[in-house]
Amino acid sequence: MSDRISVTIDHGVADVVLTRGDKMNALDDAMFAALIDTAEQLSADRSVRCVVLSGEGRAFCAGLDMGNFGKMAEAGDKAPTPGSAGEDDTGRLEKRTHGIANRPQYAAWAWRELPMPVIAAVHGVAFGGGLQICLGADMRYLAPGTRMSVMEIKWGLVPDMAGTQIMRHLVRDDIVRELTYTGRIFSAEEALDYGFATRIVEDPRALALETARDIANKSPSAIRGAKHLLTQAPLLSPAEGLLLESVEQDKIIGKPNQVESIMSNLEKRAPNFQD
Repeated sequence: MSDRISVTIDHGVADVVLTRGDKMNALDDAMFAALIDTAEQLSADRSVRCVVLSGEGRAFCAGLDMGNFGKMAEAGDKAPTPGSAGEDDTGRLEKRTHGIANRPQYAAWAWRELPMPVIAAVHGVAFGGGLQICLGADMRYLAPGTRMSVMEIKWGLVPDMAGTQIMRHLVRDDIVRELTYTGRIFSAEEALDYGFATRIVEDPRALALETARDIANKSPSAIRGAKHLLTQAPLLSPAEGLLLESVEQDKIIGKPNQVESIMSNLEKRAPNFQD
C-alpha cells in the first residue's frame, strides 16, 4: 500500500503491518498519512471482516520520529505540527480535519472508528503515539517483554492522539494520571494488570491472526453491529444504550446473515455469509 505500511487481505482478514522497521516504525509524516489512508480504505471495503495491526522489526511503534523534536526546538511556536503535512491550515491542532479529530489524532482514532474489529499485535515497544495507536484497536495482544509508555511528558507535551479519551475507559483514573505525569515505562505484565493489554502471548501476531479468522467466520452483520454498540456504550445513558441495542438487533434479526448463522449451526456446516 505504501513504503510505510503493507496490507494483505485473505478470507476477510486484513493483515496490516507497519513496515518502517529500521526506525522502529516511528511516526513521520509519511507514516501518519499511511495509517490514515489504510484505515480509510479498509473502512470502505465490505469484504474485510477483521483487521490485525502489527509492526515489523524490533517494535510495534516507538512513537514520534526523533526528527520532529529537533524541528520543534529550533522553530519554537512556529514549529510544524507533527503529522499535519498536507493540510492547508495553519497547523493549529484544534482545527478538526477528520470528523471529531484532527489529522494526528485520526491516525489512532481511525482504528476505533473502523466498522470491523481491530486486533493490535504488539511487541518491543509502544511509546507515546505508538501506544495511542494500539489503544485504538479493540484488543491488544502483547509479547512478553513488551514495554509501553505515555511518553509525551518527556518531550514537554501532553498525549494528544486520542489517548486520553481511550485510556479513561480502559484504566483506573489514578493510574492514567501517574503514567501521564511521569512518562514511566511499564511492562507487559503491568499493562495487563492496568487494562492496556488483553493478553500476553509468545507470538501475538499469530494469535491475533487466529482470532481474526475466527471473528471473520461469524456473521459480519452481527460483528459490525456489536462493535458499534460497544464503541458507543461508554458515551450513552442507560436509556440510550438500551435503545441502541434494540435498533441494532432490528437491523439484523431475520435477515440473510442471521438466518445463515442459524442454519449453518443446525446443519453443522461452515457458514456462507454475505459481505
